[in-house]
Amino acid sequence: MKSIPVNELTGGEYLAKPVRLSDNQTLFYEGTCLYMKHIEALVTAGIEEVTIFEPTALTPKEKKVIREKIKSDCSRKMQDVMEHYVTTSAGFEEISRTANEIIDDIFSRDEVVDRVYDIRERNGDLYDHSIMVASLSILTALKMNLSKWEVYDIGVGSLLHDMGLRYLSVPYLDVDVEEEFDPESLFEYRKHTLYGFSSVEKETWMSNESKKIVLFHHERLDKSGYPFKQVVMPIGVRIVAIADAFDDRLCGIGIKRQNVRQALEYIRTGRDRLFEGKIVDYFLEFIAAYPVGTKVVTNKGDEAVVIEQNEHFTDRPKIKLIKDRFGKSYEDDMLVDLLENEGISIEYVKEN
Repeated sequence: MKSIPVNELTGGEYLAKPVRLSDNQTLFYEGTCLYMKHIEALVTAGIEEVTIFEPTALTPKEKKVIREKIKSDCSRKMQDVMEHYVTTSAGFEEISRTANEIIDDIFSRDEVVDRVYDIRERNGDLYDHSIMVASLSILTALKMNLSKWEVYDIGVGSLLHDMGLRYLSVPYLDVDVEEEFDPESLFEYRKHTLYGFSSVEKETWMSNESKKIVLFHHERLDKSGYPFKQVVMPIGVRIVAIADAFDDRLCGIGIKRQNVRQALEYIRTGRDRLFEGKIVDYFLEFIAAYPVGTKVVTNKGDEAVVIEQNEHFTDRPKIKLIKDRFGKSYEDDMLVDLLENEGISIEYVKEN
């Protein structure tokens, strides 16, 4: 990174540090690609110098829902609690502290509700899945301006939503249970919601709203869900149902593993049929259609890689061109912000 006078900016530079005004308000965040409108705003605000990334230092900038260290720590705690709870209730209230850790981590970052996040398909285990569903559910609740107590209840319930899977003997990873299981195995798999609820039903530290999430998170608006084919459900259940269905597909829990675009399409097509439309809209606002690192081909025929997301625009990221339509590699960094270049769009994802 290097400092550069504003009057020497030519456009296309990326901020390495945020630009703050005299009252400490943030004018532009780190990673902003500076175009003429940004430079004019800097001049108007009396900013004389900014810190930018040098071209050779530009690297992909992922925006993760939860920081890796917090995610790893919480996943480990989840594993300790859930594995021990099969035989003893000792330490179960650790889930409460874990929920607060995730909420605090999400709250600790600027403009958390306005960001677009990179989420990838992965070989996630039950604990990783539980942390991610909690994080996605909490973010959705925050976008919907729910109260802090509602957010907390959603955090606890979503962390424990798949507790019942610990009691199953049937395999459920990367298996389409609806298509591949015989009726008896499918019936057993679907009972994980009942097993989970019976595990927490008498826990006095948990609210009834959190317990309902454990019991009802597989219910659907068209009565195709289980265990009771409920239609009217609390707000927390409706939120977690969407986050869980999305991340199930990325991790392959009860379904064959899918990529981000397939999972998003499932949620999108389930709007007002399986899931509440208003909540689906909030959810889709912050999930990147093309996560950082995704190789894509543009409508101009260029091969490129996604290097950063644009806030509020899940399908218009910043990309770095790699090869032109003739297959010739670009020698210099060719950065394109799809938000600033309306004539360029992503045509398709280039599979590895």
